[in-house]
Amino acid sequence: MISGFETHTAVLNGQRVHFATGGRGPAVLLLHGFPQTHAMWHQVAPDLARDFTVIAPDLRGYGASGKPDGTAPYGFRPMAHDQIALLDHLGVGRCHVVGHDRGGRVAHRLALDAPERLASLTVMDIVPTHHLLSKLQMSVAKAYYHWFFLAQPAPFPEHMIAHNPDGFFESCLLGWGAAQLSDFDPKALAAYRAAWRDPDCIRGMCADYRATLEYDFDLDAADAQQVIACPSLVLYGAQGKMAQLCDVGQTWTARLSDMQAKAIRGGHFFVDENPKDTITALRGFLT
Repeated sequence: MISGFETHTAVLNGQRVHFATGGRGPAVLLLHGFPQTHAMWHQVAPDLARDFTVIAPDLRGYGASGKPDGTAPYGFRPMAHDQIALLDHLGVGRCHVVGHDRGGRVAHRLALDAPERLASLTVMDIVPTHHLLSKLQMSVAKAYYHWFFLAQPAPFPEHMIAHNPDGFFESCLLGWGAAQLSDFDPKALAAYRAAWRDPDCIRGMCADYRATLEYDFDLDAADAQQVIACPSLVLYGAQGKMAQLCDVGQTWTARLSDMQAKAIRGGHFFVDENPKDTITALRGFLT
């Protein structure tokens, strides 16, 4: 899906990990979000690959990566440890980590659990998980209702979504500010649809959100005083729901000691809507 990149699959950390690699130079790990796959980086990754070794995996439960049974395997800690295993597999010591949406939460957990592996951290259009849930407001709950729908006991949300997966997941792509389906590359949309039509992928994505309420919230509470020291960048969609509802940068100030924050024109999916400004912001930070 990413032009000029090679795709691979390896069994790492007990799970099948599907990933794409390209370029040469300092390593950059790109982590996608819900309800996408590594294909979301198809415009950003080739540009970065001119100066960096770019690694773009599918998170467990998503795309072509493994989809284990249960809920505990979908916590951000197991997902982060998949990335550590992937870096070890590729012989990468330290790298820049960039994550959008759920990938941003995995990146945050990776920075908490293995700070020595990060040269920098970039999170895209998220506020900290513990902050979002512990200070939940009605406006946020209404806009981000899917957190609580997907977290309902199996198989209720799985059965509901399977009735019309394109309808549900496309409503997610359009539901958090500014986006239209025409903002998404047709090949990328085809990749997302192929993934989310798979019942195991639907199950994995639901388990991802269940794990957030059942495991990740408590882990983040335990680590609430841990401050990430590496250079960090917080990017968010200027027209996105989260920017409308809160000061995104301010929610990170107590957690990131060396932080920049910047709004990018677009909504939650500004990487797809506005790749040019996304690349400019990333290059300005990473270099």
